[in-house]
Amino acid sequence: MLTQERRTALSNVTGLSKFKLELNRIPAIDAGDYIADLPTEQRAIAFRLLNKDQAIAVFEYLPSEVQEELLGSLQTTQIAQIVEAMRPDDRAELFDELPAGVVKRVLKQLSISERQATVTILGYPEGTAGRVMTTEYVRLRQGLTVGDALEKIRSSDSDKETVYYAYVTDENRTLTRVVSLRQLIFARPDVFIRDLASDRVIKVYTETPQEETAQLMKRYDLLALPVVDRENRLVGIITIDDVVDILEQEATEDIQKIAGVGGGDESSLSHPLDKLRNRLPWLLGIMGLYIGASSAIAPFQKTIAMIPVLAVIMPLFSNTGGTVGIQALTVTIRSLGVGEVSPEDTWTILRKECIAGLGTALALGTMMIVLALIWTPGDERWVAVVAGLVMAANTITAVTLGTLLPMALKGLNLDPALVSGPLVTTLLDSIGFILFLSMVTISLNVLHLPITP
Repeated sequence: MLTQERRTALSNVTGLSKFKLELNRIPAIDAGDYIADLPTEQRAIAFRLLNKDQAIAVFEYLPSEVQEELLGSLQTTQIAQIVEAMRPDDRAELFDELPAGVVKRVLKQLSISERQATVTILGYPEGTAGRVMTTEYVRLRQGLTVGDALEKIRSSDSDKETVYYAYVTDENRTLTRVVSLRQLIFARPDVFIRDLASDRVIKVYTETPQEETAQLMKRYDLLALPVVDRENRLVGIITIDDVVDILEQEATEDIQKIAGVGGGDESSLSHPLDKLRNRLPWLLGIMGLYIGASSAIAPFQKTIAMIPVLAVIMPLFSNTGGTVGIQALTVTIRSLGVGEVSPEDTWTILRKECIAGLGTALALGTMMIVLALIWTPGDERWVAVVAGLVMAANTITAVTLGTLLPMALKGLNLDPALVSGPLVTTLLDSIGFILFLSMVTISLNVLHLPITP
């Protein structure tokens, strides 16, 4: 990791030759971080100081906007060397971020094989296994012996992204078996691959969602996972580094959606217009819901005027109910995201949440009664009881909504994170306010409970 001390030391290096030596000695990912943080006019200079192999490795770790900037400043030969050396899946990810004109220009500079591999990956929908796979893998024929297989891997597969697994196919590239490098190393050279490899192949299809793919690899502790087409022909593999990126991406998307950030991929360094585009629609939608809630509260203005302390008590429903709802919502979405639960577990989860919610409701309801007793005049102490009951009811409602809403969306094959925190908070505010004011109004008009003159 590039520490601040190391970053400062690099910046203080005097002499271009020494700086070039230091920049080429540090790990590629650290060099990428350092170059990305440089002022725009200095990035291209620093990048040109890298030797060929280091430049290729560093380029893959740079943010997409910096990659695009460098592509515009480098010579055609340099661009061709860097992009040609990238892994097909990393290259496809880069092309996703670049303008169509730049992609078309860079594609023309690739060799026919690399261009075809990239176009194949780009042809699959975003968010699927086909879009994040690499076409570089070790493939073996069924008739090979272990000795032949190891010789084939040494002679022609040394540049593959991973060699931990080798995939056995027939003459039509149909995936039939899988064998690990460990099995090959410890087997006798004359043993046939078909007798050694396992026919229990865990695989995904090109259209399988990337999140499901990542959970499958996590569940079975795989370093790579084969990807096949609808005819069961091997077309690529997904490696463990891809899974780490997928899980990070999905977690970021879920967290931001819970907070009401629509794009799901915003960063602190995103352009202000992107931030506005991601956040404003949700904020306007939430404001619309609050307008509805305010309209529902409007008929109770007379009640609030008669008992002014209600205006002091009501914000507690807003803050507490929303927090309880977001707690249940976040835990449920996280459990769905990592594959711990499914919609079939809804009632089991709801039962557990409600049991915990009852304890929470008792504690919060009691606290509400104590606070309301402090704030209300003597004749209006009954308001404290109503407030405590409503707080308890709103708490149970909160855990119920926080559990059922994401489960319902998952059951409909929709993203559970669509039930964002602001939406749940707004719903609970409306429910709490209306329930509280309705019960107070009934207590005044039907039960004729006293108020302070």
